[in-house]
Amino acid sequence: MIWNGPERRRHRIIVTRNTEYHLKDDVVVAVRDRSSKRWCEGHIALALKVEGGVRFFSNGAVVPSLEAPAPGDAMYFTYTNDTGHSRQLITSKIEAVERTPRKVVLTYATLGPRSAAYAAQKPS
Repeated sequence: MIWNGPERRRHRIIVTRNTEYHLKDDVVVAVRDRSSKRWCEGHIALALKVEGGVRFFSNGAVVPSLEAPAPGDAMYFTYTNDTGHSRQLITSKIEAVERTPRKVVLTYATLGPRSAAYAAQKPS
């Protein structure tokens, strides 16, 4: 049976070349290094909302998009640094978008305070 309605899952994993970004409602709740499988508790993307995607074209053009990023795109985030300046973080190209296994979602509460605090929030 195939579900044709809107996506109801709140958690997903965006996989790039070196990193897994674990999202809940488009906010990064955990980051894991793909080679070591270790959680990156100090990663700058933690608690940031995905602003959109960056599309790469065969002619070398790079175009930002407000649509949800898909494989082949990169994700971008906006944040304010310690000096108050707005900065952007752009990931490498997305290789896959995966469903988060339930047992992985349950491990978020054991991570650092930024990850655990957001992961534990109730829907508004």
